[in-house]
Amino acid sequence: MSIRGIATLLLCGNPYLLNNSKLLDMQVTTTKSRTVGKFVDSKHTDNVIRNYKQERWVQNSKHIGKEDSLSAWYSVEELERFLAIIKEHGADGVRMYFGAYDADYAEVPLYAGRQTIVMVATQGKETGKGIVDKDIYVNTEGKNSILAYNAARLCPPLCKPKEFDEDWGGIGVTLVDMNGDGMAIL
Repeated sequence: MSIRGIATLLLCGNPYLLNNSKLLDMQVTTTKSRTVGKFVDSKHTDNVIRNYKQERWVQNSKHIGKEDSLSAWYSVEELERFLAIIKEHGADGVRMYFGAYDADYAEVPLYAGRQTIVMVATQGKETGKGIVDKDIYVNTEGKNSILAYNAARLCPPLCKPKEFDEDWGGIGVTLVDMNGDGMAIL
């Protein structure tokens, strides 16, 4: 069936829409979804966090000499703003890089040496071998700079809002063997 035929069926005889040739003669572009993630349940979430705490966090914490961060928190408002801005620049994805602040990070001294997440805008580019997601650079103050977002609230050290004294809904408790240095409750 033609686009005009489908439109006729869908629009149920609206004279304005049926007679608007620009609407009915438009070209239809279809894109294949590149969705890679999925929603997961509590069991999966608890499992991957527990694995991280036991397999990576202990070593990272020993390396930096204090508890490393376990999570990075952003508000919905700032995530929506970031997504809106990167879409304006043609982004169709976000790459999340794991990173670590410098050991002498002065902007937020509590974050010094701790791991973080940097979100980088990407755009898929078709190549002979498939789609490659390229980081997006924008001209800022006369120079090219990557279009990225960072500076979440890290936990530790900033695990719970000061106004909450009771259980505030964090992800479970894990007992971690610190390999000869005792146990840690997370």
